Amino acid sequence: MPEQVLLEIGLALAIVAFAGILAARFRISIVPLLILAGMVVGPHAPVIGILDFRFIKSAPLIDFMGRVGILFLLFSLGLEFSVGRLLKAGRSILVGGSIYMAINFTLGMVLPIIWGWPLRETLVVAGLISISSSAIVAKVLVDLKRTARPETEMILGLMLFQDVFVAVYLSIISGLVLTGSASPPSVLKSTSLALGFMLGLILAGRKLAPLINRLFNVPSDEVFMLMVFAFLTLVAGFSETIHVAEAIGALLVGLILAETDHLDRIEHIVVPFRDFFGALFFFSFGLSIDPLTLGGAVGPVLAAVAATLIGNFLAGIIAGRMAGYSYRGCTNIGLTITPRGEFSIILANLAKTGGLLPVLQPFAALYVLLLAILGPLLTKESKWIYSQLARIFGWPALQEKGKVRQGMQI
Repeated sequence: MPEQVLLEIGLALAIVAFAGILAARFRISIVPLLILAGMVVGPHAPVIGILDFRFIKSAPLIDFMGRVGILFLLFSLGLEFSVGRLLKAGRSILVGGSIYMAINFTLGMVLPIIWGWPLRETLVVAGLISISSSAIVAKVLVDLKRTARPETEMILGLMLFQDVFVAVYLSIISGLVLTGSASPPSVLKSTSLALGFMLGLILAGRKLAPLINRLFNVPSDEVFMLMVFAFLTLVAGFSETIHVAEAIGALLVGLILAETDHLDRIEHIVVPFRDFFGALFFFSFGLSIDPLTLGGAVGPVLAAVAATLIGNFLAGIIAGRMAGYSYRGCTNIGLTITPRGEFSIILANLAKTGGLLPVLQPFAALYVLLLAILGPLLTKESKWIYSQLARIFGWPALQEKGKVRQGMQI
């Protein structure tokens, strides 16, 4: 009944709010607490009186609000940049993305081969290990107030690079897992479509910036908000129909609107929605993980997590240094891109549909959970981690607080 759904939504918001209170109390990122809160409740949880902690009736609505949260998180991140800045960094992003994928995909292939897993399972694990969570990365950057740091440009570029890889890889792996084959024409078509859409939208946004400025020049805040949200959801929805991640569509809209004269007004409107719906995304993500199924994959997961931490850090150092960032900036890159999330769950569900080894579901769930927790924590402590590494490798010491800090120093 509708009133039961409303009560469940209220209960979910109370849990999310309590997680926020704990995060503020202990000065940690709210992301891992929201995921853990979602795991504690869900289909396996009890019903206490009128309080149904299973969230069965409200699950579709919570999931939808979580999807909206992804859009606002990536849209907000895009607003911190501009198309011009991204195009200027195009070469370093291409080189950095290639380095990142080469290191992490290789590690992702080697581990399941060592474990003796079949080819299709190996390819699924390689995809799991290769792709960061755009939503978690965006949330961490916002929470830690790092969107203005120079190296965040590289992190943003890596997210875009990874989405192109996702478009190609999903085409290949879907064919192999579901039908046993992947035709070159379909892969080429998916790649061209994803690249063409992203580049076309970016270039169109630059050319049409004066027109967009005039269109959004309306006095009513209510109408202005509706126009922004309509633009965001239409582009994100269209992205999804052509198999480009909806979150990347939202990111591109943010990049385009960052070029306009309405940036401050948009940010003022978006921030409350971003924080509210973003929190619900991580809670709904936790709801999708059944903690009772995680025990069978502990060994492989710990090995995969260790490999991911090492691979991401190496990729961040190599790609960052080639782009001219300081060792501090490179450390931030390597730690920030550590979390795994939505794409890993998509691959696990694909493997289940294709009848692959049952261990892949608990493997993906535990792997994502650990890195969704470790990623934000490591990023928050990046200053301390850099200080320890600087002593070991002889890197420059951190500048004292108050001195000029540079993100692009050699």
